[in-house]
Amino acid sequence: MNRAEHWESVYATKPDAELSWYQQQPEVSLRLIRELASNPHGVVDIGGGQSALAPALVDLGIPRVVVLDVSPSAIRRGRERAGASADRIEWIAGDVLRRREYGDVDCWHDRAVFHFLTDAEERASYVDAAARAIPTGGHAVIGAFAMSGPERCSGLEVRRYDAGLLASEFAGAFVLHRSFTETHMTPWGKGQDFIYTVLERR
Repeated sequence: MNRAEHWESVYATKPDAELSWYQQQPEVSLRLIRELASNPHGVVDIGGGQSALAPALVDLGIPRVVVLDVSPSAIRRGRERAGASADRIEWIAGDVLRRREYGDVDCWHDRAVFHFLTDAEERASYVDAAARAIPTGGHAVIGAFAMSGPERCSGLEVRRYDAGLLASEFAGAFVLHRSFTETHMTPWGKGQDFIYTVLERR
């Protein structure tokens, strides 16, 4: 089963209560985006099909919000969750490792895609995609499992990071601005440690 098939199977068959990464409100992501030195005029949320982040960004007044997800079912759930805001969001079904054009965006957000890239070439392709999308002075807000986080998620191996390791993956195009740790509580009450980095495009 390839990446797209795996995630389509997950989102087509499991309700929110069975998804460890589910959040009713993406509070940390929203705070980090709000606290950027300059307000973004365009945000792309990578792997955010099912997330509540996109409509919250619309509510913040961000002019352009784009969501990319490899699973059409995740996007369908996200559109339903967004309600009246859905038509103000651009929804793209696609693989981040193949997509290179996002239009006018200056903030790249990813809460839990990058840590699934265990292959170095895939991580390099991901960083290249982010660097192509975000202009100098823009930002990438990246969340991933911390060193004390899970070793596997959704049946897949993951890579765990501290702030230095995560920043080093992006060092050719981005510089670390700040980092933040959070313990996310799954819908069944188990803690998962995350590291967030805010990276500035060189």
